[in-house]
Amino acid sequence: MSRTIRRGGPPQRRAPVANRRRVAKQSFGDRIIAKLPLTEDGLRRVVTWTVLAGVGGTALFVASLLGVPQAIGVGIAEAGARAGLRVEQVDITGLKRMDRETVYAIALEDQPSRAMLRVDLARVRERLLAYGWIADAYVARRLPDRLLIHITERDPAAVWQDNGQLTLIDAEGRLLAPVDAAHMPDLPLVIGPGADRQEAGYQALLAAAPALKPRIRAATWIGNRRWDLTFDSGETLALPQDNAAQALVKFAQLDGARSLLGKGWLRFDMRDPAKLVARRPGQDRASALADDGRADDGVAGGSAGGAGTTGDDGTGNKTSEARAGDAARGQEA
Repeated sequence: MSRTIRRGGPPQRRAPVANRRRVAKQSFGDRIIAKLPLTEDGLRRVVTWTVLAGVGGTALFVASLLGVPQAIGVGIAEAGARAGLRVEQVDITGLKRMDRETVYAIALEDQPSRAMLRVDLARVRERLLAYGWIADAYVARRLPDRLLIHITERDPAAVWQDNGQLTLIDAEGRLLAPVDAAHMPDLPLVIGPGADRQEAGYQALLAAAPALKPRIRAATWIGNRRWDLTFDSGETLALPQDNAAQALVKFAQLDGARSLLGKGWLRFDMRDPAKLVARRPGQDRASALADDGRADDGVAGGSAGGAGTTGDDGTGNKTSEARAGDAARGQEA
């Protein structure tokens, strides 16, 4: 037999290739978690509590929509009331002019029950402050069965007359209470639309001439711009729109020097700052008074007719010169 002879060395065997394992890549979230100072068990607990808190919050929200917490609170309050936490007495202090029963009614109106824990103190105070007389109110509980209310009242400063209605007002013009004409308080009378809103300025005007303040019976707000003052001796003083306080001080000085009031004059007019014009009943001419109080009869005045004469108040409306005096005398009647 013939043999086939192959040239070259014996065939080389390839070394077996070792199995290579693929290294899994970490995600960004895994890298962040790896940096946290938590073990895997601790992280699991955190996640668990977070989920439970979310579920609990959702449950509370749904329960609040259904009124469950309110119902529980009402139940607790009513149970407390049965145990003695119930309003049995209301202690009211600070009253000077207000009626105690009025405060009592305001405090307890619209209360669903007398359970102490169900009394809304803020709401009670809000209702009290809406009442004209009350400037401030303090409301508190004194367990087990007492409600404390302290009232700070406003001080009346004047009586406001408008369209025949009399109303008590404070120094800021806040309406306090109606006034019976048969029981007029010893307070200044302000007359006319808008006079209540001028009360603060009117008080400042009176403070400028304190010697005249006791003699002023009424003040009429004219044309929504100036005052006519009526004195207890019957005269009317027309003040200017501007610098009314200075004009009143000047009149007080003249009256102190010559006693103008109670001397038979009907009306004094100081709307012209350069002079004081006066008129007596029945005169067809007004008199300009000099600084020493003497009359100069050379100044023309209004027509005769005394208290019934009329003049222009500067707004196109005819106003009675003795209106304030007549109104004040009508209140006395």
